[in-house]
Amino acid sequence: MTESVILFVFLVLGGGMLAQWVAWRFRLPAIVLLFSLGLLFGPGLQIMHPSEVAGSAFHQMVSLAVALIVFEGGLALDFRQLKEAGEGVLRLTLVALPINLILGSIAAHYVGRMGWGPAFLFGAIIVVTGPTVVLPLLRHAKLKPRISAFLRWEAILNDPVGAILATLVLEVLLMQPGEGSGTFFVSIIPHMLMSATLMIALGIGTAWGVRWLCIRDLMPEILKMPILLSLALILYVIGTLTMDGAGLIASTVFGMALVNLRIPGMAEIQRMKEALVVLIVSILFIMLTADLTRGELAGLSWSIGALTLAVLFVVRPLGIWLATIGSSLSRAERLFMGWIAPRGIVAAAVAGAAGVRLQDAGYPGASQVMPAVFAVIASTMILHGFSLIPLGRRLHLTLSNQPALAIVGANDWSTQLAMAVHAVGTPVLLVDSSVSDLRPAERAGVPVLCAEVLSEEGTENLEERPADYLISATPDAIYNGLVCAHLAPHFGGQRVYQVSPGIARLDQYRGFSREARGKVLGQPAWNFTVLEALVSQGWHFVAIEVSEDNQDYLLSESSHFLLFLVLQKGAAITIVSAEDEPQPTLTPGYVAIGLIAPEQMAKPASGNTA
Repeated sequence: MTESVILFVFLVLGGGMLAQWVAWRFRLPAIVLLFSLGLLFGPGLQIMHPSEVAGSAFHQMVSLAVALIVFEGGLALDFRQLKEAGEGVLRLTLVALPINLILGSIAAHYVGRMGWGPAFLFGAIIVVTGPTVVLPLLRHAKLKPRISAFLRWEAILNDPVGAILATLVLEVLLMQPGEGSGTFFVSIIPHMLMSATLMIALGIGTAWGVRWLCIRDLMPEILKMPILLSLALILYVIGTLTMDGAGLIASTVFGMALVNLRIPGMAEIQRMKEALVVLIVSILFIMLTADLTRGELAGLSWSIGALTLAVLFVVRPLGIWLATIGSSLSRAERLFMGWIAPRGIVAAAVAGAAGVRLQDAGYPGASQVMPAVFAVIASTMILHGFSLIPLGRRLHLTLSNQPALAIVGANDWSTQLAMAVHAVGTPVLLVDSSVSDLRPAERAGVPVLCAEVLSEEGTENLEERPADYLISATPDAIYNGLVCAHLAPHFGGQRVYQVSPGIARLDQYRGFSREARGKVLGQPAWNFTVLEALVSQGWHFVAIEVSEDNQDYLLSESSHFLLFLVLQKGAAITIVSAEDEPQPTLTPGYVAIGLIAPEQMAKPASGNTA
């Protein structure tokens, strides 16, 4: 095994996954950690320089990886989101883009001291917001659906458009003497329009072909993901052969068409591709950053620093503000969109190739394009990565910041449980398809959702609510397992629980498979019938504040208190399960929620009711 392979596996894969885990564990922007690792391995310690090892194949591999990323991003562009966010998306993609091009070019010329040619190329490159950066940030931000849709659609749609725009500017700048407006309007523009139209048609047509095969059961499940990934790459290559940037259009449109054609079985494939993209993004960011040299970093000057500040605080905010005048976007949304615009891999790749061609053509200031774009990418990743969540909270554009609980199934005991959780100020949502069953909770002020959670509408509505944990509490054990298995990818397999299906059904070999159900709520003997019987006998859900005097008593059998939840107000929710190790401890100041026997209701001497 060569040294380069060892470095790749140990530093890039190991470091990338460690950075992703640290980012998840401590709620940090993973992109910033990956970017820092690349700087450390490359310009810092100089132990990696990928393009020297892989040669010209390095940038080709990067391009193919970007094609997979925009394809996966296209799978997130459901046209149903446009019902609420459509006007904003159109303004961000059609109106803001040319405004940002003009403002960015002016800033590059007068602030960055570039010639007009390189300035227009710089302006064309920075109009994009990279899905490689935006999408990972959105996974952890818990933004409201509307503002999240704005960022997602802008990043994915503007990426190929920006690449084509940069190609258009470059072609104009490299026109030979004597080639005037005739060449531009007769040759360049028609070629670009024809290529883009062809790629859109090819992407949609390929998706229709996939749908035709799937609904006729002509595509085995085991081949779906490999075939789709291969088609996305093939479309990208075909598009790139026709025109630079057209391949990104083909891959994006292919993904969009697949999700909007409602092809059966796409949800599971989409989740698998999301995991693949996390790996690809981790590798790309480390390797692209590591490929920078100290000489390129030394090219950063005061004028480039000033240009970066102009892009951050003038060009983008002013462009968004002008583009959204008279729109339905709120002031908070306009401020947020004006600030949050991290650039990513596509901007870096386009700047690297186009800057060199312009420099070879002898344009003054062309050597500044690459370091200027890099400065914008680095600053936006760091500043926007760390400020996205705090700014969203400040502008009230995020969902609840407290851990929240969703309970599926409204009945006597689950309604009592929801009321007890709601009474102590912890966000809770009770979900059922019956309006009458939800009415008692609604009268008590508990937030409710009337929907079938296994439907597309129900799943989407649930994902829009600030829920971090789920308990399925219907009388049907099989339905509870189906709900948990269906929503586990959204909540996480360790955060979905269901009322016990009964001790016999929990047998590891003959019972319900753990993959087909959630974790058991409480003890295995506490099935729905038992809980229903206890409530009918007068047992009641209460919330008791834990103190030094009662913490041991509440866990003892003599307390006649069945512990279900432990809440750390505003900070954490612990759902008690016999399948968890270690079992939760009761710490003074926490709140214990559980069923208490009727004879104990008169004496919460064992603790104060919260």
